[in-house]
Amino acid sequence: MTATLAGTGRSSSGAVARRRRAGAVYLVGGAIGLAAAAVLVLERLAMLSDPGYVPSCSINPVISCGSVMESAQASVFGFPNPLIGLVAFAVVVTGGVAMLAGFEPPAWFTVGMQVGSTLGLVFVHWLIWQSLAEIHALCPYCMVVWLVTITVFWYSTLETLALVRPARPLVVALRRFHSSVPAVWYLLILAAAAWTFRDFFFGLA
Repeated sequence: MTATLAGTGRSSSGAVARRRRAGAVYLVGGAIGLAAAAVLVLERLAMLSDPGYVPSCSINPVISCGSVMESAQASVFGFPNPLIGLVAFAVVVTGGVAMLAGFEPPAWFTVGMQVGSTLGLVFVHWLIWQSLAEIHALCPYCMVVWLVTITVFWYSTLETLALVRPARPLVVALRRFHSSVPAVWYLLILAAAAWTFRDFFFGLA
């Protein structure tokens, strides 16, 4: 019998372990993302109060938070992007704590996490493109947010697939090798950054 959004087999040990894993990802990933967003907000405030301030993560022309934070892309909606992260990651952390405490999320929670993380993923990849192709600089704290957003999206997707297609061979395989997809994803982003700034890094060598 095909599983529905109501979820079947939710009380099985496998489902409990899967939810706890997702909860741990939400808690740890959300906390890391929250910390990175908070640092970015503080750095931005310091830049606003002191025009001569150099952010702690501005190391060279490529690794330069200042270049990124002073760009138009850093305030797409009229306020600093990290403010979005403060709110979004706080929600993720709360969800993670609840799931680790034994909360069995209803379908609306899973769908909500999927929708939110998908929007975050799209936004993050737009920012990645802007950093590489337009701004020509990388912000380490922003990169942490990129990786955390990808991770939260991926594990939210696994939770959604477990609700709607739990027994499909592909879904079972993805759950078994759950860490492989984000690992490859990270490597692709790293490769894109390395290729974009190859002349600079080659020059350093």
